[in-house]
Amino acid sequence: MTSPSSPVGGVPGGLAASLGPLAGLLDDPRVTDVLVNGGTGVWADRGQGVEAVDVALTDERSVRRLAVRLAGLAGQRLDDASPWVDGLLPGGVRLHALLPPLVVGGPHVSLRVPRRDSPTLDDLARWGALDATSVAVLEAVVARRVSFVVTGGTGSGKTTLLGALLAGCDPTERIVVVEDVRELRVSHPHVVHLQGRCANVEGRGEVTLTTLVRQCLRMRPDRVVVGEVRGAEVRELLAALNTGHEGGCGTLHANAAGDLVSRMEALGALAGMSPAAVHAQLASAIEVVLHVARDPDGARRLVEVAVLTTDERGRVVADPAISGSPGAWVEGPGWARLSSRLGLGRGRPWDVAAGGEPVGGGSGE
Repeated sequence: MTSPSSPVGGVPGGLAASLGPLAGLLDDPRVTDVLVNGGTGVWADRGQGVEAVDVALTDERSVRRLAVRLAGLAGQRLDDASPWVDGLLPGGVRLHALLPPLVVGGPHVSLRVPRRDSPTLDDLARWGALDATSVAVLEAVVARRVSFVVTGGTGSGKTTLLGALLAGCDPTERIVVVEDVRELRVSHPHVVHLQGRCANVEGRGEVTLTTLVRQCLRMRPDRVVVGEVRGAEVRELLAALNTGHEGGCGTLHANAAGDLVSRMEALGALAGMSPAAVHAQLASAIEVVLHVARDPDGARRLVEVAVLTTDERGRVVADPAISGSPGAWVEGPGWARLSSRLGLGRGRPWDVAAGGEPVGGGSGE
């Protein structure tokens, strides 16, 4: 979900010197990711997929020096005794580095570059990630305080879409965001960011997302947001959304909206929850799933909106409400339930756009 001209990152002065030959890449406003594969080459994502770039950084020893230097800038240690690091660099750049022998071919460095701006839903529509129909649906999801999860693969635009949705929250609402490493940027006057902490070299001082979700519930949040649900914190999140915290949300790695349930079962197992317990909690905690994906040409788009329901056995299932792509939506079995919940009337999906003019091209019939 990156426009060809949208500013994405930038290199603070203190970071530029440490980046060496990578500094120019992070100065490119289109770049969202920079990947250094040992001594075999450097890759970058400018919004249209990962592509090789011509950067003079092909010696494994120079890559290791770079990785160690960046780890120190993130306040962490990277050596044979501590061969990986996951941290935050100045300016919000997320760093991951891994040393041999855990990775073959020399040290590998991955940099996730944050946006300078926080795009709105209208921005995403202008870039082709949404259309008038999906914007109307998403605005209703926020306005009606419906709890939702944004699903998708790595680099599909989950965090970007979540930030755009939260920017549309009422300015009087207090949004508390819990993240492992801060990535979510929200253009809103009342946002509190909580960030986890890794254990130090002595194995002490770790603060997990599970702990932070518990802490955020004591901070009078109007919206509880987990930047990425990936572990046992799912138990606290589901409990929070079942106890009056409406409009909560987060992101989750999944290949399709329908995979949300099985992913929640797997994460619930990490928290000691049985599948039955997960379904019981999930049934009243999450209402809507928004799935994003990348086209073959690398463009990021919203491709499905699903509503969670329960079957005759009490198990949660995801019913597609609309699927396809912006401008060519297909109505699914969940549309009637979703449109009723969002107050969108009884029309077809493409009738909810401004002016009631058809903007979708499909039909579920």
